[in-house]
Amino acid sequence: MDGAHLEATRERAILMGMSDPAPRPMTVDEFLVWNDGTDTRYELDGGQPVAMAPPAATHGALAMAIGIQIGTRLRPPCRVVSEAGIRLSDHEDTYFQADIAVTCQPLKPGMVPVPDPTIIVEILSPSTAQFDRGRKLAIYREIPSVQEILLLDSTKRYAELWHREDEQSWVVRDIRGCDVIGGGTLRFPSVGIEIPMASLYEGVL
Repeated sequence: MDGAHLEATRERAILMGMSDPAPRPMTVDEFLVWNDGTDTRYELDGGQPVAMAPPAATHGALAMAIGIQIGTRLRPPCRVVSEAGIRLSDHEDTYFQADIAVTCQPLKPGMVPVPDPTIIVEILSPSTAQFDRGRKLAIYREIPSVQEILLLDSTKRYAELWHREDEQSWVVRDIRGCDVIGGGTLRFPSVGIEIPMASLYEGVL
């Protein structure tokens, strides 16, 4: 990890409530059994555990709404996983926790990372939007199984929906939900479902 990335990770850790990252880089396997003795949730970024800020109520409501809307439309064997652990086979120092993921692979007892995620959803908050749109999005796009990535704003009715075109190419669609009746539609061709975006924000924003 270069100096600029390390400094960005350290700054993010401080903003999230940690005074300093762990001094020795961890592997994902070490991180998954690591416990700091508190209820704080962490992600692993470049070998450093980074505390996650407690989500705002709107963040949690939107995560629940999109999870329900996707889950009720999926057909077996596909299913929704909340607080989904995302691991890359070729990144032994990075492990993220997405708000929602969809997998069509079997889930085994004791399994922590989501196997072969097809869809990943992140709810954008003011404190996380830059990191989610930057480093997280770049990492998620490297996962061969991922076909769609949804970034859902928690401060206004707005989403960025990324679709994979081929191994190297992605396209993004900006979607705005203007009111409860109208607004855009979220389409996930990988699992054959569509969701009216206004249904996610009703009663929230």
